[in-house]
Amino acid sequence: MNPNEPERLDLCSQDIIEDKKAELLSLFPEILTEGGKIDFDRLKLVLGETVDVRKERYGMNWPGKADCFKTIQAPSMGTLLPCPDESVNFDTTENLIIEGDNLEVLKLLQKSYLGKIKMIYIDPPYNTGNDFIYPDNYTESLQTYLEYTGQVDSEGKRFSTNTEADGRFHSKWLNMMYSRLFMARNLLAPDGVTFVSIDDTEVSNLRQLMDNIFGSENFLGCISVISNLKGRSDDSYFATAHNYLLAYCRSEFQTRGVPLPEEYWDDYPEIDSQGKHYRLIGLRKRGAGARRQDRENMFFPIYVDPESRSVSLEKNLRFCITVEPKLSDGADGRWRWGPQTVRDRIGELTASQVSSERRWDVFQIDYSENEEGIKRIKPKTFWIGPEFSNEAGTLELKRLLGKGIFDTPKPIGLIKYCCEQALENDDCVLDFFAGSGTTAHAVMELNKQDGGTRRFILVQLPERLDPEDKKQRAAHDFCEGLHLPPNISELTKERIRRVIGKLNDAEQDQLALYGKQDRGFKVFKLAESNFRSWNANIPTGDVDSLQQQLDLHVHHIRENRTADDILYELLLKSGFPLTTPVEQEILAEKTVYSAAGGAFLICLERELTLELIRAIGERMPERVVCLDVGFEGNDQLKANAVQIFEAKGVKSFKTV
Repeated sequence: MNPNEPERLDLCSQDIIEDKKAELLSLFPEILTEGGKIDFDRLKLVLGETVDVRKERYGMNWPGKADCFKTIQAPSMGTLLPCPDESVNFDTTENLIIEGDNLEVLKLLQKSYLGKIKMIYIDPPYNTGNDFIYPDNYTESLQTYLEYTGQVDSEGKRFSTNTEADGRFHSKWLNMMYSRLFMARNLLAPDGVTFVSIDDTEVSNLRQLMDNIFGSENFLGCISVISNLKGRSDDSYFATAHNYLLAYCRSEFQTRGVPLPEEYWDDYPEIDSQGKHYRLIGLRKRGAGARRQDRENMFFPIYVDPESRSVSLEKNLRFCITVEPKLSDGADGRWRWGPQTVRDRIGELTASQVSSERRWDVFQIDYSENEEGIKRIKPKTFWIGPEFSNEAGTLELKRLLGKGIFDTPKPIGLIKYCCEQALENDDCVLDFFAGSGTTAHAVMELNKQDGGTRRFILVQLPERLDPEDKKQRAAHDFCEGLHLPPNISELTKERIRRVIGKLNDAEQDQLALYGKQDRGFKVFKLAESNFRSWNANIPTGDVDSLQQQLDLHVHHIRENRTADDILYELLLKSGFPLTTPVEQEILAEKTVYSAAGGAFLICLERELTLELIRAIGERMPERVVCLDVGFEGNDQLKANAVQIFEAKGVKSFKTV
């Protein structure tokens, strides 16, 4: 690299394969060849007998699986354009609604949101034969999307439904899901969790798919959610009353549990001196595996003070009564806790005399509420209640948008229940099949309930609404009546605008409790990059096309793109979240954008000066990005910029 030349900013999305290669080389540097590739034979030698080289092995395969990896490896050259006019509180909110093909969007989010998402919830197409499906030609995903949305001229690629008639019914659905879940997993935090709603059609395939992507060891559960207690009467053999919810973690997830349901409060009949309700749970193990020989280390004496009923592992004058875990037949049993756990949690234990047997026993004190006033328990694998029903989701949306606007939206209660288990007060949830926007609605309701600052990122394709389709006619007319483009992403945004309006109407009650909450969202839309890229596929003999490419290399910024459009692309592709606060400053009579508290400066001026370069250097930022056109072929100014920034400790100076 020329020491007098700044680096060029990489406008591609994160290279996932290079990241995986770097991880592998950090563990096994000896497998790198002189040509910079992985020596697979050497890797097998290093790993020895742990490598399975058999031709036949257990696993999941389907037509097109290999192409999924090509899709994952192909970087996106798109960008996300800010749309303040369609947003609510654009300048202050940390919530996002992104309109676009979710595969392209997930690629673009890799640099900025890698490992930062605490929970993913999606309700993807169930593959019933009528569901909307994404294009089968994944190598042209961005181009297909641009044609579909009318951003470029084309006669033809269209997104469509997936039917059994073409013979690849399950394969097409798996191809669509694999690449998206693969990209989404990268965004999960180490302690993050993914919930996916699904029905019988693909639940078995989806579980194998997620085993493949997340690892079977990270499977948390398959939950039955009763969505229609009456059952579907038109089913052939059994009236289906439920859907499934598959839960997988990244690696370190710990459930926060869910609030104890009110109907269980009667199970806590005891009251302590502070008026708190509790119950006593026997410390002796019951049921299977309760014998001494099952866990020999969990058979030991516990000593009781008969006056205070407190317990100890040490016998003395106070703690003089010996209690051992005995089965009902008098044989030796075992405790539920080992000695160290008893020692660590001794304050949770008490003793009581069992009157019917004239003996003492040890119990765990289990309160109905914790320090926050809420008792949390592990959720079961069977969720039933009006808050989980399809009817609840339909009524919730009807109250906001009207009748028949959206077919079977998910209920708020379902997603709130997921959030309760996974999210702390300031965590972020991602839904890249956003639909009607239930996830955002649930997050805002939960924040209202407890004063949390949870955030959401929604991604939704602007799927067109067909006025000739009776199921979509009401939604189409609804959009037309509001002078909105008739597509599903407009319904998503309008729902959340109305949710915000309702919450703000009641905000006075909340202000005293929690202060002002984030009631807004930034809208971004998928589009081609603001910068035209060099086309290496131009035939060498095509002089006119080559001349056009040379012209584009000089004037490579697309027409009608604003400074904000360019600014957010540079932030995104430099690894900064789309909600990063940005301040506009004037230095040497020129505009400079400051992000990350001044650590990152962006200058979009088309005429750079030595005074401006010096002024930027005086700020001593860590990173600087300028437009290459700003130097206008002035190599001396560019060389001076490199030297000035280096002298001021700027770690990265790039142009685009």
